[in-house]
Amino acid sequence: MADSDSLFEANLCSDTIGQDAPELTEAHEPLILIVDDDPGMRQSTLDLLSVQGYNCQLASGGNEALEILSQLKIDLILLDLNMPGTNGQYVLEQVSNKYPDTNVIIVSGETTFDNATNALRQGADDFIRKPYASDELIKIIHNVLDKRNLQQKVARMHQCLRASEQRYRFIVSNSPDIIYMLDQKGHFIFINERATTLLGYTPDKIIGRHYSKFVHPDDLEKAKFAFDERRTGMRSSQSVEFRLLCYDNKPIRYFESHTITIELNAMGIYEEGTALENFFGTYGVARDITERKRAEEVINFQLYHDLLTKLPNRALFRDRLQLAVSRSRRNQSQLAVMYLDMDRFKVINDSLGHLAGDQLLQTVSSSLQDCLRDSDTLARVGGDEFNLLLPDILGRDDVCRIAEKIIHKLREPIVLDGYEVVVSFSIGISMFPGDGEDIDQLIKHADMAMYHIKGHGKNGYEFFSDNIKSLYQQHISLEQEIRRGLNEEQFEVYYQPQISMVDNRICGMEALIRWNHPDKGLVPPAEFIPVSEESGLIIEIGSWVLNTACAELRQWIDAGYEDITLAVNISATQLRQPTFEEIVIQALNQYQLPGEQLELEITENVLMQDIEQAVSKLQSLAKYGVRVAVDDFGIGYSSLSYLQTLPLHTLKIDRSFINEIQTSKSKNTIVTAVIAMSHGLGLDVVAEGVETEVQLNYLKQLGCHKTQGFLLGSPTTSVNARKLLEEQRNLCPITFKSANVTNIAPAIKIQKFLDI
Repeated sequence: MADSDSLFEANLCSDTIGQDAPELTEAHEPLILIVDDDPGMRQSTLDLLSVQGYNCQLASGGNEALEILSQLKIDLILLDLNMPGTNGQYVLEQVSNKYPDTNVIIVSGETTFDNATNALRQGADDFIRKPYASDELIKIIHNVLDKRNLQQKVARMHQCLRASEQRYRFIVSNSPDIIYMLDQKGHFIFINERATTLLGYTPDKIIGRHYSKFVHPDDLEKAKFAFDERRTGMRSSQSVEFRLLCYDNKPIRYFESHTITIELNAMGIYEEGTALENFFGTYGVARDITERKRAEEVINFQLYHDLLTKLPNRALFRDRLQLAVSRSRRNQSQLAVMYLDMDRFKVINDSLGHLAGDQLLQTVSSSLQDCLRDSDTLARVGGDEFNLLLPDILGRDDVCRIAEKIIHKLREPIVLDGYEVVVSFSIGISMFPGDGEDIDQLIKHADMAMYHIKGHGKNGYEFFSDNIKSLYQQHISLEQEIRRGLNEEQFEVYYQPQISMVDNRICGMEALIRWNHPDKGLVPPAEFIPVSEESGLIIEIGSWVLNTACAELRQWIDAGYEDITLAVNISATQLRQPTFEEIVIQALNQYQLPGEQLELEITENVLMQDIEQAVSKLQSLAKYGVRVAVDDFGIGYSSLSYLQTLPLHTLKIDRSFINEIQTSKSKNTIVTAVIAMSHGLGLDVVAEGVETEVQLNYLKQLGCHKTQGFLLGSPTTSVNARKLLEEQRNLCPITFKSANVTNIAPAIKIQKFLDI
């Protein structure tokens, strides 16, 4: 076989190499068997063929020929018919039955036409009569061997094609993708079994039907673009994603289809660039991408929605607001933005637990949506904060109706873990175009209006105005000044003495922060503490006060005042810090203070915001001896069970109750009850805001342990506080005089109410 022929066979079978591929062998010289009973004829034929380069074997008769055939691979037999014993006819019959790949040329003295015809019918490839011309025999042998080689090539080609067909049929049948073919009109003419697995249709329910019967209506245009393409060759290849309908109304599935246009020319082969009338159809592969698409949908949903409430998130809200603003600007219409903040959500969340808080947010979200139009957009933009877009409104009256509808709807109690909860919202409103030209201004101004209503009673709505903007800017300006004050050390700790009613001596000091503003002078805490709470600066301020006061207490102890208790106020934000206990313990260790001389003052409202967390943290500090006082006692929660739960040491009666004591005959049942209760619980009691001798004597008669107020000493600097302690150390035990005393703030005035 020629090299080019071998290469052709190798290329033909290259895609079938594997288990099913035919084994290709290299070409070999043919082996010829000469069968004749005449020794001279056998030898002369052998000599002739040897000169031509053929390999030959000799057999003197039929039996010997059959014996050689059983042992060697004979390509061609030169067979004499008339031989004694087993004749040529029998040998020819055996070759036809047992060795069909062996070719036979009859070389015989038989001259009749019938004998030649019978031999050819029995399988002989050719017939030559003896005697014959040498060149005639050689020519016949060449022709038979050439024909033999061609037949073998064809046989191998068919074997390769069968193996290839089997392999591709296996691949198509077992493909994870749908493989299909459409005719020129778009009807299915082939589809593999994968369609049944993925779509539920058996092939017979698809074959002959148009592709549009199975494509989702919304994706039909994309499918037409791919399947109705008439361009041919590589230019016709299409890749398109669409949804297919499943059998029996099962959920639709997503597919990515790669298609190629089929075109046939007059020769019946594929060719690029032929005329459009040669269009035959389309074949393609459709890969199921349902899981990927659904994962993309989930990811996309998570990117633009709040997972708890399933509402749009901040990003999606801003996108819709931007579109609404553009449309309103184009149509010269109005829209409104609402900023909704739930009142007291943290109290509910902390008291009932986070799971109940999540359930509350879900229920409230559903209730809010019930109040809205289809064109409105409600988004959750924070823990308990929502934004609402109201496009295409006529004016403020439309917005007021929706706001009032929301407030009325939320008056209905919500049941959480068996508890009925009533929620309310503080709602700020901005309008386009009056309150802002872009989305950032609209959201910001709605936020300002929300904070304004939250600071004025909550549970209501407020439209943005220039006055609100001015107040907000003042708020921001004050926050910036507080930050600057911290950096420039403008703050100072003042100390107000607490007097023991047992021996009339200073037994403690309360640390109080003051702001020495360079322009405004001394700024009272009531003006900057709320802003510090909202901005989170109270954490830095509180930590600074604690460390400054502890450093001062260390100086008092070093000076010999070892029986003084230092009281420091703690805010809700500080108490919520995960590292709150560590900060307090670090301060004790840094200044080597005994825990018993540090008292943390915490209001009832702060304690009740998260009673479990407060108990855990304060119990940890109690192990170090740190004392705990409830500040402003009596004006907070009515439940007093926490008094036995927390590691408390002191109750401080709020000044509002002390102010009610006007005469010695006053009957202040709250003060009386608190002092009596503190005695019963074994707690110290401190009366705040003592400003008159009548109040002082009244409290002494009731057995109040300690007093604090302007009558006994105003908050003063650390220098004056040390002077007070020094003055007291120079005096003996004292009793109160009945002289008129108004304010004993400076140390020099302490002698006016202390008697030797």
